[in-house]
Amino acid sequence: MMEALRGLGYSTSAALADVVDNSISAGATRVHLDFHWKNSESRISILDNGCGMSDPELEAAMTLGVLNPLDERAPNDLGRFGLGLKTASFSQCRSLTVASKRIGQEIVCLRWDLDAIASDPEGGWRMYEGPAVGSESFIEPLAEMSSGTIVLWEKMDRVVTPGSDLNHFADLADDVELRLAMIFHRLLEGSNPDFQLYMNSRPVQPWDPFMTGHPAKAMESPVERRNTPSGILEVQCHVLPHKDKLSEDEFTKAGGPEGWTSQQGFYVYRNKRLLLAGGWLGLGRGRAWNREESHRLARIRIEIPNSADADWKIDVRKSTARPPVFVRNWLTGLAENTRDKARKVFAFRGSTIQGPGGAPIDQAWHVEHLRSGLRYRIHQGHPAVAAVIEACGERQDLVKAMLRVIEETVPVQRIWLDTAENKDTPKTGFDGEPNQSVIEVATVLFEDLLTRKGLSPDEARKAMHRTEPFQKYPTLIANLGRSE
Repeated sequence: MMEALRGLGYSTSAALADVVDNSISAGATRVHLDFHWKNSESRISILDNGCGMSDPELEAAMTLGVLNPLDERAPNDLGRFGLGLKTASFSQCRSLTVASKRIGQEIVCLRWDLDAIASDPEGGWRMYEGPAVGSESFIEPLAEMSSGTIVLWEKMDRVVTPGSDLNHFADLADDVELRLAMIFHRLLEGSNPDFQLYMNSRPVQPWDPFMTGHPAKAMESPVERRNTPSGILEVQCHVLPHKDKLSEDEFTKAGGPEGWTSQQGFYVYRNKRLLLAGGWLGLGRGRAWNREESHRLARIRIEIPNSADADWKIDVRKSTARPPVFVRNWLTGLAENTRDKARKVFAFRGSTIQGPGGAPIDQAWHVEHLRSGLRYRIHQGHPAVAAVIEACGERQDLVKAMLRVIEETVPVQRIWLDTAENKDTPKTGFDGEPNQSVIEVATVLFEDLLTRKGLSPDEARKAMHRTEPFQKYPTLIANLGRSE
């Protein structure tokens, strides 16, 4: 059974998160994770300053199945099955040592060693008291604390595999840090966080998947609450800024551990602890939605109470969740709205679809919805296009013929393929701050509005504010026609 439990599919970060959950449930305000490299004798330790355990409590914590998952728990309890410490640890190592100390009591220490069990099948399930020989120094920090617990992983055959070196171990530590920064970000955020998490003495910085407070966010809905048979559900929808609105560092960080496309979708939390990061929970009209580039800016936060574990089918690893039938339609509707807005932001390169005062933007391309499908047409009323057509006088037919050829030969399939492969929409010369080319084109169009249309400078500027893509450059428009 011990060996079978090792195959539950924990990643190292998920296993460590399960151990940290126990620390939080024990009231810890500080948790220290340390990766100790020593080839095949490498170790990982998790030290917290929680309330600690007495000898009987430690023995219960080290025993499989001592808790009933159907029992009612404290609202802030992050566990459920009473298996997390053991299954998470055994998934990574063959020797698990736990030492703990309550205020005013001595340190107690128990150890599982799967090799010892395997070597003596008739000897029963034996736990050992005290750390393994040579590992005493790893539990010494507990002696200087009034209370707390330390978990020590040794014989880490699933972590340090044949061929592993220090670089592999360091890369693993970096990956764990990124994922724990995501899983516990809501507990780590703020000037006075609920608790502090350290990796090799360095504080873990929280990763906020919703870019809360960023001025360029396209949407951050009010929190919606709904009473359900298993408690109150909270949902908040977010559409993140387009890449054009972010610095390179912001864009890279906001992509998260898995990247922009994989991180889209629902984020399911329980007691501020992230259970599921991304994905559409099997929702969709007709068939389940996939993770697509066009919806990568959509992220939705769901907070469930720990009384809803059974309804949401939370597994032992706390890595899967399925919404119950009584909220699926509600969540689908919220997700449809969020996905639609995210797609528009992605497709329109982060620009607004309305000008000052809510006036519509005069766009260069129109999309026609036909029975046979979509067709993309150049808007001949766009000021830049209309100016050329009118200037050609009797030879307007040549210009219109040219526009029709362009419309019919737009490489839509190539654009779609390049976007999918490059994970981003194609670049244009009208991205970011206005360069000399943008200034020249804007100046030509502005002069045409003054001469051909007979507009005043203020009227011309207002027209430019309503014209794609110049509405993205309000400062440039404001300076058009003004002397140095």
